[in-house]
Amino acid sequence: MSHKPKPLPEGVHTVVLGMGDLNGLLRGKRIPADNWNNICASGMAMANAIFAIDMNCDVWDTPYANFETGYPDLYVMPTGDVYPIPWEEGVVFSFGEAVGHDRLPVPIDPRAALVRVLQKASDMGFEPRVGTELEFYLLDKDTLKPRDRGIQVYGLPRASELEHVLGPIRRHLSAVGIPIEQSNPEYAAGQVEVNIRYDEALTAADRVVTFRGLVKELGNTHGYHATFMSKPFFAESGNGFHVHHSLWRDGENLMADNGALSALGRQYLAGLQQHMSEISMVSATTPNAYRRRQPYTFCPINNTWGVDNRTVGLRVILGNDNAIRVEKRDGSADCNPYLLLALEIASGLSGIENKLEPTAQTTGNGYEDQDHQAIPTDLASAVALARESDLMAEVLGPDLLEMLIQQSEREIEFVANQVTPVEIERYLESF
Repeated sequence: MSHKPKPLPEGVHTVVLGMGDLNGLLRGKRIPADNWNNICASGMAMANAIFAIDMNCDVWDTPYANFETGYPDLYVMPTGDVYPIPWEEGVVFSFGEAVGHDRLPVPIDPRAALVRVLQKASDMGFEPRVGTELEFYLLDKDTLKPRDRGIQVYGLPRASELEHVLGPIRRHLSAVGIPIEQSNPEYAAGQVEVNIRYDEALTAADRVVTFRGLVKELGNTHGYHATFMSKPFFAESGNGFHVHHSLWRDGENLMADNGALSALGRQYLAGLQQHMSEISMVSATTPNAYRRRQPYTFCPINNTWGVDNRTVGLRVILGNDNAIRVEKRDGSADCNPYLLLALEIASGLSGIENKLEPTAQTTGNGYEDQDHQAIPTDLASAVALARESDLMAEVLGPDLLEMLIQQSEREIEFVANQVTPVEIERYLESF
C-alpha cells in the first residue's frame, strides 16, 4: 500500500505528519521535505504502543500491544493534502492513518472503528454528516488560571479582548483545512467555544483531532495554555463536545421532512436515545469528566430529547431542510472523537434498523424529568455498562473495548488513591 506523494509547496523544509492516538491526542513526527516521497511510499514508522498509552504516555500490558508482542511498529500513511502552517515558515501539516505490517487497518485504532461504522452506513445508503462544537479554556501559562474575570457569554467586548488569540485560531485553522464557522466567549472566565463546519463524519473526526492539537500550539505562541480538560474548575462551566448529526443521500438531508424531523430522523434519534447511557464511557472518559455532569449546568444528566431545548440530552434543531439535525450534548471536550462518533452513529443506525421510536419529547426543564433514563455520573458506573454492552463490543471489537475499560479502571484507581488538597485543608488540623 502506497500513497501518491502530496506535492509540497515551494520553500517547504519540514512536513508535520500527525494522527490521533488512543485518546484522540495528536501525535506524529516531523519529516524533512527531502524524505517526504519515501514516507508517502512506505509510511512513517511508530511503535504500536501509540494505541496503548494513556494521556500521560503511561503504558501497560494490553490484549493487543504488550511486552510479549514486543510493541512492533505500525506505519502512518498520509491521507490528505498538505497545508502550510501559517505560524511556522516553511512547515506544512498532513494528516495520516495507521496500517500494520500487512498494510491493513490496525485493529485497535479508534479511527478504524469509525471507518467500519461509516462503511455500514454506506451499505445502508446513508452518508452521516457531523458538525462539532468544542469548548476549551485559555489560561495563563504560569498560573493556569484565567486572565479575565466574570462570565461574559457571547460578550462582544470580551470577544474583542480575546481576538489576539481567537482571531489567529479562526484564520490559521481554516488555512490548514479546518473550516471554522464562528467563535465566542463561553459561560466562564477564560472559556471559549469554536465551531467547525459540518462535513462527512470521518473528515469531521480528523479535524477535531487536528484542531485540538493545533489550538494548543497556537495558544502557546500567544502566551496561553489551552485546555480541553472536561472540568478544570468545579465551580465553573465544563468543556463540552456537542455533536450535530444528520444523514444524507445524493445531496438530500434524509432527516428532514418539510421543516420537521422525518420518520427516519426520529428513528435515528431513538437509537441515540436508547444507547446514550450505555456508551457513556466514551463520551466521558475520565473521573474528572463526570464532574461536569451536574444539574442546571447545560450538561445533560439523562436521555431526554426536545426541540431547541438546551436542558435535554438530545436537542432537535429545526429550520430549512438542510439545517435539520439532532445535537447530542453529553460529550466532553477531551474525549476521543473517533470513538464518540463511531458509537453515536452506530446507535442512530440501530434505531433505523429496529424502527425505534423516541419517547415523548420534553418541552420543559429536562433536569427535572424523572421519566427518562439517567446517564452515568461516575466513571465506574459507565465502565459497568460498557462491560455489558453488545453495541460497544460490536463497534469497537473485544481488544479495543478491553483496552478502554482497562484505561478507565486505571484512572479510577489513580484518582481514588490520592489525598486531595481539599482534604488536607479541611481535616489535617481539625482532627
